[in-house]
Amino acid sequence: MKEIRIIPCLDVKDGKVVKGVKFENLRDARDPVEAAEAYCREDADELVFLDISATVENRGTQLEWVKKVAEKVTIPFAVGGGIRNIEDMKTLFNLGVDKVSINTAAVRNPELIKQASREFGRDKLIIAIDGRKNPPERGLPRLEVVVKSGSEATGIDIVEWAKGGEELGAGEILLTSKDADGTKEGYDLEMTKAVAEAVGIPVIASGGAGKLEHLYEAVTIGKASALLAASIFHFREISISQAKHYLKERGIPVKI
Repeated sequence: MKEIRIIPCLDVKDGKVVKGVKFENLRDARDPVEAAEAYCREDADELVFLDISATVENRGTQLEWVKKVAEKVTIPFAVGGGIRNIEDMKTLFNLGVDKVSINTAAVRNPELIKQASREFGRDKLIIAIDGRKNPPERGLPRLEVVVKSGSEATGIDIVEWAKGGEELGAGEILLTSKDADGTKEGYDLEMTKAVAEAVGIPVIASGGAGKLEHLYEAVTIGKASALLAASIFHFREISISQAKHYLKERGIPVKI
């Protein structure tokens, strides 16, 4: 098993890091630059910055926020939200971003994945997949892709989309369960495992971390290659160091 990465996530809206439950009822958590600096000091393995309202508001990524964070980070730094084309990606890379994450734009135009992978290399490209579970009687995929910050259903099966994204050139998948997001009741292990076992690229588990056991379960049961969390780190319920030492004590390889 490769080293498992611990990745704090900065969900940014109106210049503030925010956190909600199931993508709704957002509340301020902290300043993005202050948070980024703190996570670098705490030895997070990577950092993800998501402009969560960009797609809903039909605009590009707020570059001034990205630039402020990019000037301070000392660890790999990924940005998502409002990335619509190759030019948007070039702009972000020129600001010092290490990876880009595309979600709605990839669903709307899967060819963008192939173009980006060819232009920048698959190690620079994350496909973010937001998903929800459907009851059998609805006649929809059990695990369904949702877009536009979870506000729009697609009818697309998550596992099939993940496999397609890998074939088109994605380097890793950031998988977030809308149902679990912000609940602190644990990652969606069924969803995470289904995707992780279907693809050969790393899967970052996201949505639902509330205690140390959830991190362990996402790796051992969900087969995740990396663990993304927000609430537990932002509100200082669990530190990066605690998370890493907990996993290491249980035989999970992490960088300390």
